Amino acid sequence: MLKHLYIPLFLIVSILSFSQVEEVEPNNFIKTITFKSNTNQSELPILSLNERLYLEFDALSSNEDDFYYVIEHYNFDWTKSKLMKSEYLQGLDNLRIVNYENSFNTYEIYSNYRLQIPNKQTRLKVTGNYLIKIFDEDDEIVFSRKFMIYENLANVGVQIKRSRDVRDVNTKQSVDFVINTTNFSFNNPKQTVNTVILQNNNLKTAISGLKPQYILGNELIYRYTTETSFWGGNEYLYFETKDVRGTNLGVQFTDLEDIYHSYLYLDSNRYNRGYTYNPDINGNFQITILDRDNPSIEADYTVVHFSLLNPELANESIYVYGSFNNFALNTSNEMIFNPDSGTYEKEIKLKQGFYNYKYVLVNTQGELEEGVISGDFYETENNYKVLVYYRDLGARYDRIVGFGEGTSTQIGN
Repeated sequence: MLKHLYIPLFLIVSILSFSQVEEVEPNNFIKTITFKSNTNQSELPILSLNERLYLEFDALSSNEDDFYYVIEHYNFDWTKSKLMKSEYLQGLDNLRIVNYENSFNTYEIYSNYRLQIPNKQTRLKVTGNYLIKIFDEDDEIVFSRKFMIYENLANVGVQIKRSRDVRDVNTKQSVDFVINTTNFSFNNPKQTVNTVILQNNNLKTAISGLKPQYILGNELIYRYTTETSFWGGNEYLYFETKDVRGTNLGVQFTDLEDIYHSYLYLDSNRYNRGYTYNPDINGNFQITILDRDNPSIEADYTVVHFSLLNPELANESIYVYGSFNNFALNTSNEMIFNPDSGTYEKEIKLKQGFYNYKYVLVNTQGELEEGVISGDFYETENNYKVLVYYRDLGARYDRIVGFGEGTSTQIGN
């Protein structure tokens, strides 16, 4: 069964350089963390300095708890930068989130909190990697999220190709890109330039640290054989719960207990099936509701029942994940085998909306294998983003000077 090895959890340090600071995941008290900038869907925010950042989350309580936000600046490799707060932030942080409302006409009682950056008190001054931390009134961290701010000093052209390794030509996608500058020049680019490639906004599977293969004037060219290859994966599964009283897309039936329960159709292993085009939103989610005006406070919560037909595994774990839980792997989304039904099952409380999800496996060595259950196909539609970091000689932090994006809808050979 273990055919493809993906991201070994204990090797993330050496492969991706994203282990220096990890995002803190919330407990069951905090739900529906929507983090975005210039998109309708919740996804990893990558924005320019003149764009707005939006954070929204629910606290499943009627106490109107107080929460505070702190913003920190990081280097390319997610080590803490040497900048003082006044060098990257204009104004103040460690301030209380003042915009919140209580839920209205819902079975699940909650308070919805909203934060926008920049605001009257807080404005960011430089580009680079950032981490926003949310604290409660006891100064305990509740959760944290990463985001990136860039400036348009370099153009990044991105093309998606089939794998150049014949062994993976049907299962992998390779990212080629060219960095081009006109009014800006890189000094010693093999030392000062770093890049990060993201597949479907998932930082946990990012490829980083690649150096240009060729330098032609103001062009940096990256056309690696294997180093920029991602497993193709499969289209995400999805469901919609905008009407909790009826069966929506992907929902087999509903039931009202203390709150509504939504039972999804039984899923099965797709590894040995051929690829079938099935449009998705690349793992993201969007809160939607039927016949109401304000989804932030009028959307209700429903217990979503996931079930996967798969033989019981001895020492391996299966998880259901997506952007809705920040691609985390923990007890909140670990599936349990039911010997009576012969299926893996999980109940997750989610706000009404449209959700993408997939099933992944963690093997006995603690390695994440994304394609064992879903399969890997070069035809899969995936989104890729490339970030270009630059630290000039003598500089004290890593700027993001370029951003490019591409999809595999017109994948080439």
